[in-house]
Parts: sequence; C-alpha cells; structure tokens
Amino acid sequence: MSYTKRLNKIYAVLIFIFLYAPIAVLILFSFNDSNSTGVLTGFSLKWYRELLSDEATMTALKNTLILAVSSSLLATLIGTAAAVGINKMKNKYLVGAVNTVTNIPMMNPDIVTGISLMLLFVFVGGIVNSSNSLNFWTVLIAHITFNLPYVILNVLPKLRSMDRHLPEAALDLGCTPLQSFFKVELPAIMPGVISGLIMAFTLSLDDFVISYFTVGNGFETLPIRIYSMTKKRVTPDMYALSTLIFIVILALLLLSNFVGERDAAKKVGKKKGAKK
Repeated sequence: MSYTKRLNKIYAVLIFIFLYAPIAVLILFSFNDSNSTGVLTGFSLKWYRELLSDEATMTALKNTLILAVSSSLLATLIGTAAAVGINKMKNKYLVGAVNTVTNIPMMNPDIVTGISLMLLFVFVGGIVNSSNSLNFWTVLIAHITFNLPYVILNVLPKLRSMDRHLPEAALDLGCTPLQSFFKVELPAIMPGVISGLIMAFTLSLDDFVISYFTVGNGFETLPIRIYSMTKKRVTPDMYALSTLIFIVILALLLLSNFVGERDAAKKVGKKKGAKK
C-alpha cells in the first residue's frame, strides 16, 4: 500500500470519528445509571422509562408525528403534481424560472424562511382579525413549503428518465389521461415519490428554526421541547430522547437508500433483458 493511500485511509477514519464520536457518546450516556452527564456509573434503562412517563414530552412527540405525517403527505401530493406539470412544460426559459423559484425555500437560510413566513401569517391574521395568528395550521403550511422542493427534486428525475411513449401508448389503448397517469406514470415514478415522502417526513421531524417562528401557543413540537429542556439542565433523559430520534431518522434514511438501490437494480435488469 502506498503512502498516499494509507494517508487517505487515516484521514477518512479521522473524519468519521469526528462526525460520529459525539453521537456514540450520546447513545452511551443515554444508558447511564446515574444523572451524571460526564461519568458513566453503570448501564440502565432508567432514563428511557422517565422519558416515557414525561407527559409533556409525549405530547410534544404526538404533535411532531401528526405534523410530520400531515406535512409530508400533503407535500408529496402537491410536489408530485408540480413535478408532473414542470416535466410537461415546453418553454425552457419558463422551466428554468420555475426551477429557480422551486429551489428558493431549499437554498434560503432557515431563519430567513421562518421569519418571513411568521410575518406573512401575522399580516394575514391581522387582515382577518384573528386573535391567534400562529397555530398548528401555520406551522403545517410552513413545513409543506420547505418540504416541496425536496419532493419535486426526487420525483422530477424519475419523470425525465421514464419512457415518454408509455403514457402515449396507454392513451392509444383507450385510457383517459387520468387513468394513464395512475396506471402507467405513477408506478414508474413511485420510487421517487417514496424517497420524497421519506425525506419530507425526516426534515419535518427534526425541524426547529422554522417551527420556532411559525408555531403558536399551545402547540409544541419535539425539537422545541428539547430546546426548552436545555434552558434548565441537561439530563440523560434528553440523551435518551435524542437517541430515539437518531435511530428513527437512521432507519428512514436506510429505507430511502434501499428504495433507490432497488429501483436502480430494476433498471439494470431491464437494460440487460433488452440487450438479450
């Protein structure tokens, strides 16, 4: 092995240690027997039991799941329809303009998006004389807004790589445009739709900044709950909560990668079959 290759491996190992050592320490101390956050005295599930018995945390978890599921489903529906519309556009300048507008929520800093949406909701609330301008519905709209670009970017490549003659063949065989979409196009782009849905759910699950500015009184998400807990004292139950969030997001990412790899394997199989 050459000196350069050995150096590259050492560098890669150091990067992985830098990235994942804090997470490993967090998971380790979530099983600590005492309330110390610096000394490991023994292994116990004490903090997981305390976490599950914390009513405020469980309410925040329920709110977060409701918000994540609702926003990801709606963003997937709207984003898939938007991707289909963009794919059918013929004017390249219009397509470029739409793509630029679509990418703005993704490229914008979260704090700018959060503050701008908060000002918009307060302004609209003032027009309609609403006493509570910020509530569950405002944070839901905010989450749909920043999830849309990710859904579109997952679905659009699948539409562009799909055989354009398939919908035309379905129409020639007697399908209506709607039947053609659900029977031909949707199955072909389903891996992109699922990947977009998983990504939207993951982003909504752990969002803090935009939720902090657009959520109202009486509705608390899990990231906001964690932030309020850090103002008092950091205890191992926060480690337990963070460990559970990490495991859920890791599982979703693995599922998303599995869907993508399976779709790629199917395409390779089809190409090999066509060559034979």
